[in-house]
Amino acid sequence: MAEKNPKKARREKEKARRALMTKEQISYLRRKKITDSVWPVFRFLILFGLCFVILYPLLFMISCAFRDRSDMNDPTVMWIPRHFTLNAIKETAKAMDLGKTLANTLLINVGCSLFQVITTAITGYGFARFQFKGKKFLFGTVILMILVPPQVILLPQYNLFKALGLINTVWTMYLPAMTANGLRAGLMIFIFRQFFRGLPKELEDAAYLDGCGPLRTFLVIMVPNALSSFLTVFLFAVVWYWNDYYICNSFFSTNQTLALTVKNIQPVLNAALFNDASLRVSAREYVVWTQAACLMSISPMLLMYALLQKHFTEGIERSGLVA
Repeated sequence: MAEKNPKKARREKEKARRALMTKEQISYLRRKKITDSVWPVFRFLILFGLCFVILYPLLFMISCAFRDRSDMNDPTVMWIPRHFTLNAIKETAKAMDLGKTLANTLLINVGCSLFQVITTAITGYGFARFQFKGKKFLFGTVILMILVPPQVILLPQYNLFKALGLINTVWTMYLPAMTANGLRAGLMIFIFRQFFRGLPKELEDAAYLDGCGPLRTFLVIMVPNALSSFLTVFLFAVVWYWNDYYICNSFFSTNQTLALTVKNIQPVLNAALFNDASLRVSAREYVVWTQAACLMSISPMLLMYALLQKHFTEGIERSGLVA
């Protein structure tokens, strides 16, 4: 009885409260009750569908990378390999010359990302805090950098670098990054501009009163307050340079990055495994090697995101992307 009395009291209280409500209020409460009961199921289905779309390729990649070639022709093998082996990983790593390719990728990736973060931060700070002639026109050019695809300016860039004798050198990637004109640099400038515009102007005024110039104010006052934006832009730059193969393929005639090697993985495997780059092999037989190559290519990015996920999401919230 002690358990039923509180329930009975609540029911009576609810009944009395409903008696004082209008029909519209009662109808609203009914709709809200239905919505509250249906929404969790609907939300679960949405999240489950998104997780399936995102995780299915990754799970398939892992499953294929650690199975034997014979398992690909076995219809009974779905997800769990019948013959678990590291042969595909070892053979693919050898064919890709993984150590040298990874070193070249890091040389291009980290160097370009650091240069691009520095130059776009300075540019974004200039647009956010200073008034000068042609500011609107130049910022419109920055917006065009976001809208215009890189393929439009690729041919003039190639002709310029060819005239300078820089083709097949890292300078074809470094120079645009050092001049705030690298991969998606316009978006990075916009992110920094939005963030610096949101900082109180009193910070700069106090620094100027203490005798700081514009550059020292930027380094001592603005940069420490913008660390979250620096981290966000750096992670974006790392991922974009890591996954780029179109620009690299235009300036490099050999496979010098992981993305380029994965793009051209079939002739690479033919030359390394069968001593014939033009050999045609069944696509099903290539799956274990291609998935192993893709897994090794994305593993550093997955590890980086797992370690920096918290700082990355906080940086996005504070960088102006959701403003």
